[in-house]
Amino acid sequence: MNKERAAIRDPAIRVIAMPADANPDGDIFGGWLMSIMDSAAGLAAARHAHGRVATVAMDGVQFHEPVKVGDEVSVYATIERVGRTSITIAVDAWRRPRHSGGASKVTEAKFTFVALDHNGRPRQINGQEQA
Repeated sequence: MNKERAAIRDPAIRVIAMPADANPDGDIFGGWLMSIMDSAAGLAAARHAHGRVATVAMDGVQFHEPVKVGDEVSVYATIERVGRTSITIAVDAWRRPRHSGGASKVTEAKFTFVALDHNGRPRQINGQEQA
């Protein structure tokens, strides 16, 4: 995704990186960023599956540049594949320094979720196009 496309898509989540999320040098912990990305992907997966989902895999994580305290972090989620019980979501996170207009991609990954029934067992994703 290029910078222009990131600017016109609606993010699944947008947050400000805070001091509690950073190391002593002011760089945000990768685990914090992956948690935000998992939340964004989970929102998209649950909406598509019309119910409860659980993360079963995270693949291809790439950190491109650090996120700093005060940066605005926007996370975008795109459904890549829908199976019988699972959904794969491509996620990319972008940072915008607090007092500037330019954004840059900082992290990307693929998350796989399984749809769950009320007993926590995999269930078929009904009414959706299957891949």
